[in-house]
This record gives sequence, C-alpha cells and structure tokens, in this order.
Amino acid sequence: MLSISDDDDRASVRQERRQEAVSAFLSATPAIYRRDVAIAPQAASWASWTNEAPVSLFLTGPIGVGKTHTAWQSARRWLGTHIDRTGRKPHIETWRSTALFDALRPDSRDWDVRALTRQLQQADLLYIDDLAAARVSPTGWTQERLYEIFDERYINRRPCLITCDVLPGATGDIVGDRVQSRLREMFRGGVLLLEGADRRAGEAA
Repeated sequence: MLSISDDDDRASVRQERRQEAVSAFLSATPAIYRRDVAIAPQAASWASWTNEAPVSLFLTGPIGVGKTHTAWQSARRWLGTHIDRTGRKPHIETWRSTALFDALRPDSRDWDVRALTRQLQQADLLYIDDLAAARVSPTGWTQERLYEIFDERYINRRPCLITCDVLPGATGDIVGDRVQSRLREMFRGGVLLLEGADRRAGEAA
C-alpha cells in the first residue's frame, strides 16, 4: 500500500525529471527562439494534451508571423506535459526541412539513412520546421523515405509538429501525393493559421 509520503516522493522525482528535461530542451533550442512568447490557444491546447486537442499540429501562415517561435515553445510545453502524464522523458526529433532532406539523401555521408528513418518513425514527437523550404531530390528518393516515415507515424498515431507556408493539402510538390494524403488526415482539426505582419521586418526597422 502506498503512503502519502510515497506519493510525494514520486511527484518530487517526476517534477525534477520534468525540470531537467525542459531545461535541456531549452538549451538545445536555437537562441532566438528561447524567449517565452504568448502562443495561440489552439497551440497551447495541443501542448497541454487537452481532451479536444488534435494529435498533431500544423502551423501555417505568411513568412515572419512567428510559426517557428510558436512551434519551439509548443514543443517545450508538450515535453513537460508528456512527463507529467507518463513520468517518462520523451524522444523528440527536431529538424529543419532542408537539413532533414539532405540527411535522407542516399549519398549522405553524415547519416545512416535507414537508421535515421527508423529513428524518425519511432520518436515520440517529430518536429519539422519550414517544410516548404526544402527541395525534393530528382530521383524521388527523399519522398520515398518521407513516405516510410509518415506512413509509420500515421498508422500508429504518433504526433507531428510542422511549420509550413502552405496548407497540408498543398504540399504534394514537396513530399509527394501519398505523403500529402496522409498529412491531410494526420492534421485534420490540427491546422493553425497564424496571421499578421512580418515580425522580422518590424525588428529590422
């Protein structure tokens, strides 16, 4: 039989684990995105695992409206919620689309493509930033690997977080028709349009 003291000890260990994991994630976050910002209620709901929240979140909108900053902060909150709910530190994969597409090339010197594909299939959360910025390989190899990754995550309902300048249904030229179809389903109810002026232009002024 568990005592109140046992429950307190477990809560303390979980809180310590949460703080350490969130701190480590924050340290690995690009410096410009470490500052806390107010995020849209739909993003906060997803990060907090509310009952009405979708499994995956797709942030779209014009360039410079804060998609990436929102995504990093949402992922950090999601991590904390994961530990609160499960007691386990999640495996989160964070990638810029351009770096990911390069890593998935068959001639990649820095990555074992098969091992990386499995890693991306099985991660607790896969975050891909600026999906529309990447160019597909002429041979179609990248799209084949993306299909393997997203099909596995789709059938096992593993969450994804994506930022992109276009909607999921307009990504066919980037990821291929089969992946586009899965993205439509995966992000149904989870597409968040961010609007506003280009923040970078304002800061430059």
